[in-house]
Amino acid sequence: MREPNLWIGNLGHLLVLISFASAILATIGYILAQYKKYDDFQQKSWLIFARRAFWVHSVAVTGVVITLFAIVYNQMYEYFYAYDHSSNSLPVQYMIACFWEGQEGSFLIWIFWNVLIALLLLPKLKSWESGVMWQFSLLQVLLTSMILGVVFADTFKVGSSPFVLTREVLDLPVYNPAFRQTYNPNFIPADGGGLSPLLQNYWMVIHPPTIFLGFAITFVPFAFALAGLQRNQIREWIKPALPWTLVSIAILGLGIMMGAYWAYETLNFGGYWNWDPVENAVYVPWLTLVAALHTMLTAKNSSSSLKSSIILLAVTFFLVLYSTFLTRSGVLGDASVHSFTDLGLSGQLVFLMLVFVVLPAWIMIKNWKKIPADAKEITTYSPEFWTFTSAMLLSLAAFIVIFFTSRPVWGQAPPTNPMDLYGISQGFLAVVIAIASAWGQYYWWRRGAKTKKFYQTLSFPLLLTLIVSAIFILLLEPNETWQKELQNFGKDWKKAGVIYIKYALSFLVIFASWFSILSNSILIIDVFRKKPSLSGGAVAHIGFAVMILGIMYSAGYSKIISDNNSGLVFSKDAPEEFNKKNVLLWLEEPTDMRNYQLTYKGMYIEAKGYPGYINQKYVRSLIDKPEKLVVVRDIFYNGKLYFKKGDTIRTRPENIYYRVEYRHKESGKVFNLFPRVQMNGIRQGEMVASPDIYKMLSKDLYTHVSSIYPDPSKGREYTETEEMRVRLKDTFLLNDFVAILENVEPIREIDAQKLTQDELAVKAVIKILGKNGQIHTAEPILVVNQATSQMANVADILPEIGARITFRNIDTQKGEMVFSADVGEKDYIIMKAIEQPQINLLWGGSLIIVVGLIIALINKLKSQNKTLKNAQKAETFV
Repeated sequence: MREPNLWIGNLGHLLVLISFASAILATIGYILAQYKKYDDFQQKSWLIFARRAFWVHSVAVTGVVITLFAIVYNQMYEYFYAYDHSSNSLPVQYMIACFWEGQEGSFLIWIFWNVLIALLLLPKLKSWESGVMWQFSLLQVLLTSMILGVVFADTFKVGSSPFVLTREVLDLPVYNPAFRQTYNPNFIPADGGGLSPLLQNYWMVIHPPTIFLGFAITFVPFAFALAGLQRNQIREWIKPALPWTLVSIAILGLGIMMGAYWAYETLNFGGYWNWDPVENAVYVPWLTLVAALHTMLTAKNSSSSLKSSIILLAVTFFLVLYSTFLTRSGVLGDASVHSFTDLGLSGQLVFLMLVFVVLPAWIMIKNWKKIPADAKEITTYSPEFWTFTSAMLLSLAAFIVIFFTSRPVWGQAPPTNPMDLYGISQGFLAVVIAIASAWGQYYWWRRGAKTKKFYQTLSFPLLLTLIVSAIFILLLEPNETWQKELQNFGKDWKKAGVIYIKYALSFLVIFASWFSILSNSILIIDVFRKKPSLSGGAVAHIGFAVMILGIMYSAGYSKIISDNNSGLVFSKDAPEEFNKKNVLLWLEEPTDMRNYQLTYKGMYIEAKGYPGYINQKYVRSLIDKPEKLVVVRDIFYNGKLYFKKGDTIRTRPENIYYRVEYRHKESGKVFNLFPRVQMNGIRQGEMVASPDIYKMLSKDLYTHVSSIYPDPSKGREYTETEEMRVRLKDTFLLNDFVAILENVEPIREIDAQKLTQDELAVKAVIKILGKNGQIHTAEPILVVNQATSQMANVADILPEIGARITFRNIDTQKGEMVFSADVGEKDYIIMKAIEQPQINLLWGGSLIIVVGLIIALINKLKSQNKTLKNAQKAETFV
């Protein structure tokens, strides 16, 4: 056994201390570089000092990242972070996800993104450097303190170090000197706890860092706003801040949708957004940032918008910190599946929030009077009014969500029905925002138009919307769940009223979405055809309208099609919906489900280098190495040979896929889905079912297993054993199925393994007539060692009939073969299938929003470059 590698952890901890100290020095330097009593030489000296300190900080942070990743990647289980998050069988791509699964790693990736953004900013900040960078450095001081792991006086702890040793955390006898016989302080665990099954997904490799990158970029416009107030550049800060605002909205929004898609294809609640507190905590800052963008666009002509922009940017970054507090303080308890356990950082997180409440508030109060008042009042006919209105509606949506999400913070229970509470409130606000976005766009680009002409211009898309939305409302199928609830509620008008509100909301969403789509599309054709670079806002608004249309269809009109028509009660202890809305599939027995005929085809595994899934019957596992399998027959995919009989392949033993064949009754089209059950051998008892999705243009067919037999953690259970004595070609009963002993033949290998010279083996071939005329073949093997006269048996399991058949002996005198059959349950799965209509509108709308933001960003950057070039030409001329 190797000795623990202590130097790499000591190096990592040293780099954390250096990064913390250098961030403090950079903060002091940048603050003093702004001190007005200093002359230019002194200010420049402090600026150079601060810049060098920040470069030291950047190098140290990069070193910490490399060191921690080396520990995780090389599976150094002497360090608790590697032991808790990594494991021997974990694929390389998920090693990256291990890095930020823990609190320390997630803080570190945030710190690292801040460093990269600051280094990108530095060459372009020029006169803004000291005003922006003191805020960056201060933020780095507070974030780096979260991973310090320094204890004062054995009681006061600052941060949680990712470089703590396993022996310092786990209370095991091997690490306890009191247990002299087992005590070994240098003991290194052979394997780690592994990455949570929920996070073993490619989206989890990119979703968290994307969210943290979005968080990091939200700080940039906020820092420019405060620097502008400090420097008395009241409106000038908007120009450099605006592109970063667009980038932050795009990246944070993309990260949110990545998380939604991860939930959709990994979790099994049948959707993509569950209004979980942590989901909400990320969604809310995005709303306020979008609101800030709208007010920033009109801040040049409106002091109200300017003030709102500063406040909204401050609120946005506070909400970023608040979401960090909710996720990492443990305050949510069991209210969220995403939250971390409390590592004793609650006090530091509260202090972090207070710093970035008190400092911005002090700067704003001190400089608020510098903001000039509006020369004239904003009228309802001005674009500023409608842009400001949209911003306030977005802010209201954010307030509603964060208010109810925060109930656990002050000791109250979270909302009992978040889907209705948030879904209805956000839905109605989305309707108003969609209409306002179209209306406001027309005011924005028709500033000089007379009122009468303006309304005439708007009347065409309005009339077109009425026609199109009427058609789509008429084509809308009634929601099956809502209709049943209306029947069950009877005279309960309160509950029935909620259903009618949902229907009304659906109709309004259709109208508002099409109004926004058509109005903005006509505007693009009419106004932007000569200059498409100005169409970013209209494109983003179209994307928003398409997205909420997709949400309405997929969330409001999803349909569970796995009705239980068997009359069986699967579980008396399970909820009524489980017994009514899941279908039972016996192995290899076709079952009808609405428009489909389903057949459960068995358990499959994945193999490295193989593009599909492999039937478990074609492989055998090695007892001491479950991640390695021996192939017992040639395996092809689309006619190409991938593995030969006897090859050893690598798999992920925690993953089992259940093949379900779908056959459409009318068209005869056949496709297969492979919903997954994932187990983690180290985290005992943790089993996660993930769906598989068949994607169509107009809908998704979403399938996941709800119950399985056999349980992968327990194996098959047999209730009785039957013994049978059979002659060749005899017909007999096997677990109530008719069987015939077809043949007994000698063999020279078992599961691709050659027999020794002393071993003889014979294989019995038994044909069994199954249900619906199917023929099953059992091939139990009897092995005799001639040197020792010992016999061994290789049983054959037939999960289709629930039997394990063992070749026990050969009675040579009577010419009979002796078999035993262990009888148990046939293999089955209980599964749920859901149709998600028009869900592609949601994903497509999200991408259109990002495209619109990119168009707007490119336009802003071109405009700024043009202004810069003109200024340089003017200087040259002078």
